[in-house]
Amino acid sequence: MILFVGLGNPTPNSQDNRHNIGFKIIDAINQNFGLSKQKPKFKGLLTTGNVSNKKVYAIKPLTFMNSSGICIRELIEYFKIDAEDVIVFHDDVDIDFGNIKAKFGGSSAGHNGIASIDKFIGKDYSRVRIGIGKPDPKISVSDYVLNNFNEEEKKQLEKITKNIVDSIYILLDKKLDLFSSTVNNK
Repeated sequence: MILFVGLGNPTPNSQDNRHNIGFKIIDAINQNFGLSKQKPKFKGLLTTGNVSNKKVYAIKPLTFMNSSGICIRELIEYFKIDAEDVIVFHDDVDIDFGNIKAKFGGSSAGHNGIASIDKFIGKDYSRVRIGIGKPDPKISVSDYVLNNFNEEEKKQLEKITKNIVDSIYILLDKKLDLFSSTVNNK
């Protein structure tokens, strides 16, 4: 079993925020692979299905970004999913817009959603870090991530999302470096 987690904030006005890129990836996975209808469970919106002969759960925590770990811990305890089988999609200001870096473990690098997950399940899970670029020095990081993507970024985001979904089979095999290079080279 694999658990895909998309980080974001559940309010309607957050939908197009840079911080909600994880939610957008989960929506694309759900749609592309015909996962079940989203159901409110484990303090999140949960879908299930099969991708490449693997049982997949996908969740968008409704606990808000800074408390994402609560939702994840409840779900993995209930379904007996190992932390090593958790793959989290999230924004990263330290990566240029549109670039992807997948890795296993590591620090939160100041990302509050990742820090929450680390607190509740440990650090032994995979992260797909989706670059949103750095803000202008006049804008705080918190304001930047809570602002919407501009129109040009939205167009690029569609391509990035498609590349991630098209390469999901590599990710399911936990070939993180290959996944990153494949997505970035498309």
